[in-house]
Amino acid sequence: MNPILRTQALTAFYGDAQALFGIDFELFAGELVAIIGANGAGKSTFLKCLTGLIKVPLDAIEWKGQAIGGMATGEIVKSGLTMVPEGRRLFPSLTVEENLMMGSNAQRQGPWNVSRIYKLFPVLKEKKSLPSTSLSGGQQQMVAIGRALMSNPEVLLCDELSLGLAPIVIKEIYSAMPEITSEGMTVVIVEQDVAMSKLVSNRLYCFQEGVVSLHGESQSLSNQDISQAYFGV
Repeated sequence: MNPILRTQALTAFYGDAQALFGIDFELFAGELVAIIGANGAGKSTFLKCLTGLIKVPLDAIEWKGQAIGGMATGEIVKSGLTMVPEGRRLFPSLTVEENLMMGSNAQRQGPWNVSRIYKLFPVLKEKKSLPSTSLSGGQQQMVAIGRALMSNPEVLLCDELSLGLAPIVIKEIYSAMPEITSEGMTVVIVEQDVAMSKLVSNRLYCFQEGVVSLHGESQSLSNQDISQAYFGV
């Protein structure tokens, strides 16, 4: 089986500073892959490369057999790759429902609509007419996930889903993952929570200082292996 998404020797820069050093990555349809690593390891940079927010060589990223490195973000979203960004990035002047509807601008057909988002996260229906800024951090994360799902992606990229959230809220958000993946959606999660990443994923990549320090099936990787790859000790 061929991967639907692949990077080959992917490098990335912020100005003159190099952030990624030859990342090889594969993603297969229907799986959930976690990317872990400490702050500054290059995890978020990697997702920004996949979604066109950081320009890379055309052939460094392959999506369903097509080279997409450096393509415009809007075109990448329309092709079926969508990201839930770190920090939510909601539109503060819009209501909850208006934020959700922004995701439908990709005009992709699929099972996700506003009604289904409200079924997935019932609290959002209660607050649909409120400004997004009036919601708690966890509820705002739900809006960000819902907005991304509204584009009906084939691959959902989630950047730091649990960052700054209380454990009970993290559990609630991750409890939605089985419903999100129930119809074969492929998911990549970037996380600092190693235990949660290992629990929910099929495969796991660990980044350290811009390189892949560990990769394998999540349940086959020992905590000692992960700790060594994570911290480099």
